[in-house]
Amino acid sequence: MNRLFCSLDWVDPEHAVELAGRLKGAVGGIKLGTEYLFLNGLRGLEPFQALGLPIIADMKLNGLPRVVSDTVRRAAVARPFAITVHASGGAPMMRAAAAAAHAAAQVGGFMRPKLFAVTVLTTMDEAELGAVGVASSLREQTLRLAALARTCGLDGVWTTADELPRLRAELGDDFLLVVPAIRPVWSASDDQKRIVTPGDAVRGGADYLVVGRPITQAFDPAAAARRIVDEMVAATARAAAPVSSHT
Repeated sequence: MNRLFCSLDWVDPEHAVELAGRLKGAVGGIKLGTEYLFLNGLRGLEPFQALGLPIIADMKLNGLPRVVSDTVRRAAVARPFAITVHASGGAPMMRAAAAAAHAAAQVGGFMRPKLFAVTVLTTMDEAELGAVGVASSLREQTLRLAALARTCGLDGVWTTADELPRLRAELGDDFLLVVPAIRPVWSASDDQKRIVTPGDAVRGGADYLVVGRPITQAFDPAAAARRIVDEMVAATARAAAPVSSHT
C-alpha cells in the first residue's frame, strides 16, 4: 500500500479535485484540512472518493464530548479513511469520539474510520508550548498525550520522526504513527519548525506520511509525489537489509 497522503487544504474544490486526479496512482490518499471542509462540507469529499482516493478528514476536533461525538458520527457517514481530533481535548472527549465512530460504522454497515490524535502541532516549539502554560517538554507532552489517546481507544497519533522510536517502544507496533510536516531535502521548509525527510520518517517507523507544498507547489506534482515514494521505498529497503558481518 502507498503510505503517502497529499495535503490538499485549499477552499477551491475544482482546483483540489483537478490536482487529485493528476495525483491518482502517485499517492495513497488525500488529506483535507479544516479550511476546505468548513467551506465545502462533507459533500466536498465525494469527488475525491469518486477517484478512489482514501481521505483523511483533518478536522482537529476539540470540544465538549457530546459535540465531538455528534460531529464524528456525522462525519463517519461520509466514510473518510480517518478523522483527526486534538488529544488535548481530554480523555472523555476522545472516548466519546471513539464510541461514536464505532456506533456509526455498525449502524451504517461500513468500515469504521480511523481516529488519529494530534498531540503537539508541528508549528510549535518549546517556547510556544511554554507560552500556553505547558511546563513539560515537547517530547514529554507528546508521549503523555499519545499514551492517553491509545488508552481512549484511538488508532494512532500524528507525530514527528524524532519522536517515533520512543512512541513505538512505549505504545507498541499496532498503534499507528502518522508524520506530517514532511519536507524532502530538495524542498523549502515553509512555516514548519519541526520537519523531517521522507527517509527519516520511514526509518523511524512511520505508518503514514503527509506531504503538502513539496507536492502541490511542484512543477510536476505527480513526479514530486513519485520521487517522495521512491525515497520511502529506498529507506524501507535499507532498513530491511540484513547487516553483513566482517571478520
